[in-house]
Amino acid sequence: MIIDRPLTGLTWDHPRGYNALSAAALLRVGDLDLSWDRQPLEGFESHPIADLCDRYDLIVLDHPHLGEAISSNCLYSLEEVFQPSELKALTGGTIGPTAQSYAMHGKHWAVPLDAATQVSAWRQDLIDFCPGNLSWDDVLKLSADTGKVALSLAGPHALLSYFSILASMGEQPGTDEDSLFHDQPGQTAYALMQDLVSRSPGSVSGLNPIEILKHMATTRDVALCPLIYGYVNYSVPSGPGHSPVHFSDAPHFATGGAKGSTLGGTGIALSRRCPVTPQLRSHLIWLMCADAQRRFIPQHQGQPALEEAWEDKVLNQTWSGFYASTATSLRQAFIRPRYNGYIQFQTRGSCVLRSALSENRPWPSVSAELQSLYRESRITP
Repeated sequence: MIIDRPLTGLTWDHPRGYNALSAAALLRVGDLDLSWDRQPLEGFESHPIADLCDRYDLIVLDHPHLGEAISSNCLYSLEEVFQPSELKALTGGTIGPTAQSYAMHGKHWAVPLDAATQVSAWRQDLIDFCPGNLSWDDVLKLSADTGKVALSLAGPHALLSYFSILASMGEQPGTDEDSLFHDQPGQTAYALMQDLVSRSPGSVSGLNPIEILKHMATTRDVALCPLIYGYVNYSVPSGPGHSPVHFSDAPHFATGGAKGSTLGGTGIALSRRCPVTPQLRSHLIWLMCADAQRRFIPQHQGQPALEEAWEDKVLNQTWSGFYASTATSLRQAFIRPRYNGYIQFQTRGSCVLRSALSENRPWPSVSAELQSLYRESRITP
């Protein structure tokens, strides 16, 4: 029996995370009673999903949480809720591996609302070349010449940036249960980060991606962040004294090499406490339709997931070419591990890597600690 009651969702506390969802819910007043609470970005990245599912009907989550969520049996699969034709409307046509990232064990576990990956962010007025086809050699040279190249290292982002560098070498970290990475690529990626950290502006060392982009828009000490999650919101000035932050594909190692990076984005999952009504199903399907993805969501500071939205000329003109300039990285993006226990490893591994870079620790000890933590996390809790 369907119980019709007000629904509460939880999203993350940034206009990209809540504006479009809240505005869409207001459109359905009288038909769908849905409100959205918010949590900080750090909670979105690490808070246990089972706990959130005890309190909320809809959860905006990141794909690496799926192993934990499935193990806790706290989510509906989309196959339990939607007809096959509806499921196709929800997952078809998304850019790159966005929809695939929410598929596990033959089922889909979240509506792939928002697409993102790590890309390059830069200030056009602080760089004397256009980094639209950026190599890691270009990044190192700019760092050495200006001291204005920053890395995103706070929270889980030290490890995620490391993964992106590995992905640009064709590596897929975490696909082997016994080894997080191959040693030579792992050492090369670590040495690259060591070089950049040695000159990275201290003003952003403890900031999350949102805070780094805000800093870049209002100050002049960071000209380039070569790996940071793309936020379309900062590609145009957001207020007085704010400069646009331009975005382009993640750096590559060789001409024609991979520009892929570590996939982000968000999906809407349904907790098992959620009364799934026809009105809710209709609402979620509408959020993924072409009109909502190309117009409504971007008009409300959201970042769409449909490929055709990323290719839309009007959207690219409005947002300084953000979508077209970063689409290749998204199409080549690397899906993080999603096993139960990965989120804890991501937190601990990033802390180890961040400390190692700060202390300039030698590679053998860093590699041994990361590999040990990883193998320990693969043991089923």
